[in-house]
Amino acid sequence: MNDKKLLRKQMIETLSQVSKPLYEDHSYKIANRLFDDQDWKNAGVIGITISKEPEVDTYQIIRKAWELGKQVAVPKCLPMEKLLSFRILTEFSQLESVYYGLLEPKVELSKEINPQEIDLLIVPGVVYTKEGYRIGFGGGYYDRFLSNFRGKTTSLAFNIQVVPDFRIEKHDLPVSKIITNKEVIITK
Repeated sequence: MNDKKLLRKQMIETLSQVSKPLYEDHSYKIANRLFDDQDWKNAGVIGITISKEPEVDTYQIIRKAWELGKQVAVPKCLPMEKLLSFRILTEFSQLESVYYGLLEPKVELSKEINPQEIDLLIVPGVVYTKEGYRIGFGGGYYDRFLSNFRGKTTSLAFNIQVVPDFRIEKHDLPVSKIITNKEVIITK
C-alpha cells in the first residue's frame, strides 16, 4: 500500500473516532471562519460538496449561502469520463443518493453551470499539508477538475487532518487556503 492510501485510511479511521459533540463544535467553528473570509464574502457562486460524516459539515454552509443570496453549485460525478459536472442546487430535495451513499444533484431537477462561473470552490479532502496539498478520497475527480479551474480554492478541515507532509505527485495541485477549527492557513 502506498503512503497516500495508508494516510487516507489512517485519517478516515481517526476521524471516525471523533465524538458527535466535537464534530459539531469543530464544524461550526470552521463554518464561522469561512463566513468571515473575504473570498466567501466576495463570491456569488459557491462550489461545494454535500458532506458525509466524517467530513466537515457543509449543510450549514449551504443554508447560509442560500440565506445570503449566493448560488450553490454541487458536483455530479460522471464516472464514465471520471469528471465532475457542477449543478445549481436550490433545495436539498434536488439530491439523490448515488455511489457509496454520496448525495448528488438530480439532473432533471438541476441546471449545469460552467465551472468558470464558480467564484469559490470548496475542495474536499482527507489529509492536507500546510502548503495546501491534499489527499482526496481516491477517485482523482478533483485533481482533474482543478487542472483547468481558475477561481479561488479553499478546503475545510479539522486541524487533525493537517499533517507535516506526504509525497507530492506531479498531478497534485494545492488549494489556496485551508480553514480549520483552529486557524486559516494561506498556502500561496
